[in-house]
Amino acid sequence: MPSASSNRSSGLQRLALIGLFANVTLAGIKLVAGLVGHSYALVADAVESMTDIVGSAVIWGGLWIAAKPPDNSHPYGHGKAEALAGLTVSLMVGLAGVGIAVKAVHEIITPHHAPAGFTLGVLVVVVIVKEVLFRIVARAAKADGSGAGKVDAWHHRADAITSIAAFIGIAIALIGGPGYEPADDWAALVAAGIIVLNALVMGRGPLQELMDADQTPITGQVRAIAEKVPGVHDVEKVKARKFGTEYWVDMHVRVDPSMDVRAAHALSHAVKDAVRAAIPRARDVLIHIEPARSDVQTGSGAATDASDSDPR
Repeated sequence: MPSASSNRSSGLQRLALIGLFANVTLAGIKLVAGLVGHSYALVADAVESMTDIVGSAVIWGGLWIAAKPPDNSHPYGHGKAEALAGLTVSLMVGLAGVGIAVKAVHEIITPHHAPAGFTLGVLVVVVIVKEVLFRIVARAAKADGSGAGKVDAWHHRADAITSIAAFIGIAIALIGGPGYEPADDWAALVAAGIIVLNALVMGRGPLQELMDADQTPITGQVRAIAEKVPGVHDVEKVKARKFGTEYWVDMHVRVDPSMDVRAAHALSHAVKDAVRAAIPRARDVLIHIEPARSDVQTGSGAATDASDSDPR
């Protein structure tokens, strides 16, 4: 039977594919409209959508790999592939933004025709589609705790923002008339800045996950849950690492120093069961038993691994 994590990943993969097809369609429309309508802002927007195409494919691939179960080569699973995909996409978006900025500056200093009015209608459709995709993907990513999903969502939002910037620039060029043609290119330059900034924001989450950054919200929940289990004196420390949509937890639990090994082992399972029941995304919980007496040196306790390999 597929796990809850696999089902969540499948849902995000479907959304990534939907985004991929949408990006292919929109990129083609914007590129043709931009070239025919003499709008570099729209062409720049099309280029950004092309990075979306590759980005959606990378995100889909990352989610697909991350959903694979642990194996002999990857005992902790493949969840980091999701963060790696998110970081790759953020770098791609940043490079695209820099490229658009360079081209926009060239267009600003080069005389050219004003953009055609029909390009505004194209941008309105793009903004609506992209904002809808952002909201759908962002909602799913938040529910699943997916960093790559969040990157994919904000990729859609970035495209919507660049399209709005292009709309404003084209509108100014059309309303202003002769002499205002560069407004379209200035809009592309502003959009490029937004794209680069968005890339930096998008890359922060995946980078933190790859670096095993502190997971305070989760560790706080784990500590509170464990300390309510009968037999637990207190929790000395809790650490958690994020792998895709799941967490691997390590914790030190203090118990009565007279407790025997069997009782300590049973208690560790009780703690693990309580944590996983309350936090389904806690993939595994490794518990180290410590004596509750303060005069006993830390580290003299027994490490108990309540892992999935145990039939309990």
